[in-house]
Amino acid sequence: IEQLRRLPKPTSAPASVEIVLFPPDNRIRDLDNYNKALFDALTHAGVWEDDRQVKRMLVEWGPVIPKGKVEITISKYEKPAGAAA
Repeated sequence: IEQLRRLPKPTSAPASVEIVLFPPDNRIRDLDNYNKALFDALTHAGVWEDDRQVKRMLVEWGPVIPKGKVEITISKYEKPAGAAA
């Protein structure tokens, strides 16, 4: 129970997310089919309160690697200079 008390609280700040998908083989895949599952998993894991907090997202393919993997980088969202309020 003490360990549970020390778990970090989910962030409520707007987020910027960069995702690199490394497929396990050369089969054709749709890049946009992975975001929902990844974001739902991060919400369930308590990384953030809700995936609505994602204000910027970059998703790209990495090279094929055995077993595949995903790299996710989450940072605080910084509104671009001159962007509407």
